Amino acid sequence: MKPRLLPSLRLALALLLPAAGQAAGDLVVVVNPRSGVEKLSREDVTNIFLGRYRQFPSGLTAVPLELPQESLERTQFYWRLVGKSPAEINAYWARVIFSGRTSPPLQQQSPDMLLNTVASNRGAIGYLDRSRVDGRVKVVLELENRTP
Repeated sequence: MKPRLLPSLRLALALLLPAAGQAAGDLVVVVNPRSGVEKLSREDVTNIFLGRYRQFPSGLTAVPLELPQESLERTQFYWRLVGKSPAEINAYWARVIFSGRTSPPLQQQSPDMLLNTVASNRGAIGYLDRSRVDGRVKVVLELENRTP
């Protein structure tokens, strides 16, 4: 990419991501109620979803789940969690996978599939729009909108 295009790309992202955040609604991180996890910090969730470690603070193996790359929720999840665009997250995972250190979160085809998978697997963790949450999962972190 030509260096002079980078400022334009950053400006476009700065303008588009907040609008996307409004459309995405309130994003929350959810776990299975049987996991024993009551609450997670932003740092805990970041470390789990970026593959830095694969356990909840309690020691239970965490199985991170995410939505498809093209989904608005995924874009907003990583933007709100770590301030990274989809391209930056994809580049991060390309480096990590190449190094052989860990693997990315398991992709679910839809929010309903993610909800069902978290509800039926003790160690699963995922993110959803708050409007999709039901009694089968437990909210452990709320992700507020982030401005660029």
